[in-house]
Amino acid sequence: MKCSELEDAADGWGRASNRADAARDRIDKQLLAGLAASQEGEAAEAAVTRLRELSRNFQYVYTECGLVRTTLNSFAFELRGTQRKLVDALDDAEVLKFTVHEDGSVSFPAGGENALTREELPGGKAAGSAVPPLLAPPPAFTGPSPNPNAAKAQDIADRIARAVSEARAVDLQYTGTLRKLTAQDGLKVTDAMWTDASGDATAVRDLASDYLADAIPGDKTPAERKAWWDGLTQEEREEYLAVYPDRIGNMDGIPSEVRDAANRDNLQLLMGKLEGQGDEKSQTRLAGLRSIDAQLRAGGNPPMYLLGIGDEGNGRAIVAYGNPDTARNVSAYVPGLGTALDEDFAKNDLKRARDTAVGAQKYDESSAAIVWLGYDAPQAPDSEKLTGNFAVMGTAQAERGAPAYNSFMSGLEATNQNDDVHLTAIGHSYGSRTVGAAAQQEGGIPGADDIILVGSPGVGVDRAEDLGVAKDHVFVGAAENDPVTKLPSKQQVALAVAAGPAGAYFGGEAGDVGDDDLWFGKDPASEAFGARRFEVADGPRPFLDGDGAAPAHSNYFNPEKDLVSADNVALIVSGKPQYIKGNEWR
Repeated sequence: MKCSELEDAADGWGRASNRADAARDRIDKQLLAGLAASQEGEAAEAAVTRLRELSRNFQYVYTECGLVRTTLNSFAFELRGTQRKLVDALDDAEVLKFTVHEDGSVSFPAGGENALTREELPGGKAAGSAVPPLLAPPPAFTGPSPNPNAAKAQDIADRIARAVSEARAVDLQYTGTLRKLTAQDGLKVTDAMWTDASGDATAVRDLASDYLADAIPGDKTPAERKAWWDGLTQEEREEYLAVYPDRIGNMDGIPSEVRDAANRDNLQLLMGKLEGQGDEKSQTRLAGLRSIDAQLRAGGNPPMYLLGIGDEGNGRAIVAYGNPDTARNVSAYVPGLGTALDEDFAKNDLKRARDTAVGAQKYDESSAAIVWLGYDAPQAPDSEKLTGNFAVMGTAQAERGAPAYNSFMSGLEATNQNDDVHLTAIGHSYGSRTVGAAAQQEGGIPGADDIILVGSPGVGVDRAEDLGVAKDHVFVGAAENDPVTKLPSKQQVALAVAAGPAGAYFGGEAGDVGDDDLWFGKDPASEAFGARRFEVADGPRPFLDGDGAAPAHSNYFNPEKDLVSADNVALIVSGKPQYIKGNEWR
């Protein structure tokens, strides 16, 4: 068996995969960009539609050919292991001058002597067994002093049998997987084909665990992961990207352009997986993924980078506007209550990050902004069914999300190419509680120079300086008509319940009984907390001027609805907080 022939074949599939990837890259970055810049009208729109379909087809070719390459390389890797076992057994037979027959049996010469007759014991032949020694029955008693060569021959014959048996099992397993890696005839890659590709990727990952997965440094620091990636050969990187885009794309410490490429591929596999699931949750998530995919394909400025995507929990998505590895100023915003991987997130939360990036780039072009949905934000209870998730009332979700956020920020530090990158942590609504939990971990938020809290119900500490940065580097925005920033403290609620009807605080002031405590601690906009409060618009009043109970809660990043707040956020993110418009403490 020449394992190198399998590896040569794998190289050929790798070249095909790389050609498809290069073709897709040319379509996305040259042809589509050129059309958008120079052409208008129905013909241009039709060409864009066709080119996007062609790009998706090349992405499918890239994925499937990459899976074939890794399957063949993993096949050769495993066969080499069984081949070494066989060769070791044959070498031992040669040293002992035993004869190995074509069927794997081993002949051994005469040796030792009969204790009674003093005659030399005859030689013989040992037939191998693939059953492991611990499971095999004990050898039959053959006399007081058997030929010492017999046991050695039996051991060699058994090792030969096990090696051949393992090779047959490996061959059967890989042959079955390779036969599944087929595509339908035709020029169009359908959603059903991506569903099939998702299954293919899962099968190949299971096979390649020894060959590739075991070396992925999932338990290392982001800096150590970056060093691991930097030390790989180009071929090794290509294989990891083809087979494990989910793990590479979501691993802090991997360069942003690599994560983006991996996650765009994983996005297609996730959509293919969800296409085959008809439940409401899967379809809601699929709609969100499709919206993100459409925005990625449409391109734009600042360019989008997909730094994380996944379907665990309520869904995961991390999107940057601007390259966070080359930008001097980088912010990472954590959304709050009700955020999940759905169309609303893809529409509104992505826009908040984009508005922040565009605003910051007005003051420093080298700025990037990120929305980080890397945790399970609490979901609003279903008031009609009296069921749902009341986690927003507690800190568990924030405490669980904090280590993941800090790992992400540490990854930004590791991959950024500037000597002293300016990092800003932003928490909105319950996301501010998550940022607060992250800041209270040992060492604080890695690399954070500034912290922005908007629409906050409290962050879990009573003083700004307890967030791991100097208090004049903690900035707070609280709209007058945002009831979330006036949520009463737990003590106030207890007193109100004991006293009689409560809940009128949604009107603005009724919930305030004269202290600075909110649900999660001291009011960040209060003098007692000590942060720098910046000016924001009052915003529409609950129920009266807008939709729902808290229309002012969502305007902090939006220059169309609150220009002064969005501009203040942009100034802080771009490293120019001295120019913000301040506001009096509460």
